[in-house]
Amino acid sequence: RWGAIVKLRVADVYTQDGTPREYINFRARTRKAKPKTLDKAKSTQKPKAKRSNRQVPVHPVLAELLSSYKPDPGVEWLFPCRTGDKPITLRWADDILRSAVDKAGLSGKGVSTHSTRRTFITNLAKNGINLAMIKKITGHADLKVLSAYIEVSEDDMKNAIATL
Repeated sequence: RWGAIVKLRVADVYTQDGTPREYINFRARTRKAKPKTLDKAKSTQKPKAKRSNRQVPVHPVLAELLSSYKPDPGVEWLFPCRTGDKPITLRWADDILRSAVDKAGLSGKGVSTHSTRRTFITNLAKNGINLAMIKKITGHADLKVLSAYIEVSEDDMKNAIATL
């Protein structure tokens, strides 16, 4: 999730000597937890499940990109705001993505912070990764919720039938 990505600290991605880690650490407080059913007597929702730290393996291409990037010494956040004392907001990340999409001539193609997650999950499924593994990679607690992210085209259905 982009909300967790923008809250990454340099230490979540790099070792003290500036080497990219093999696993990115997503701290519990940056992770989304499923809320309980809304209690009408209370104005807030509390998470059903306790949030936990997650470690996600770094893809070799990302590791190479991270090796070529050197965060400024003393900066806490991987994506700092202008003042450097806190991370950029999800809204700011969305604005950056939309600007890049416009520059790439992809406006109107449905590219968004959320669509990148949906596309990632769909591509894993199309590449034959089983749902249990995708669930583990993405941190979903429920296969029903995960399956809603997987886009299935007419060609996908035809190809599936053709395997019989």
